[in-house]
Amino acid sequence: MKQMEVTIMGQSYLLGCPEGGEAALQKAVARVDKEMCAIRDAGRIKARERIAVLAALNLAYSLTESSAHAAAGDASDATVGNTGAQAAIPDLDGLMKKLDEALVQDGQLL
Repeated sequence: MKQMEVTIMGQSYLLGCPEGGEAALQKAVARVDKEMCAIRDAGRIKARERIAVLAALNLAYSLTESSAHAAAGDASDATVGNTGAQAAIPDLDGLMKKLDEALVQDGQLL
């Protein structure tokens, strides 16, 4: 497993990344960074761990909504298999584990 240094909300983190997964990890980091910065910039919440929890919830909700819409589309078209929709949804448990690992390095734990 390869290690990559990434920056989220101005903080550097060293994350494990499978070979060939660099682009996907960078894309995920960009989404998390964008979400966390938006929450921070709204000005109501200052604590990094609270921002991370809210960002994780927002992203998980977004994934759940995407999954529900994809499933509804699959149900209306009997010729479309469900595996395509499932393959498009990242491993949420894996993303949460990476977030927990990053927060531990920052001295914070969810």
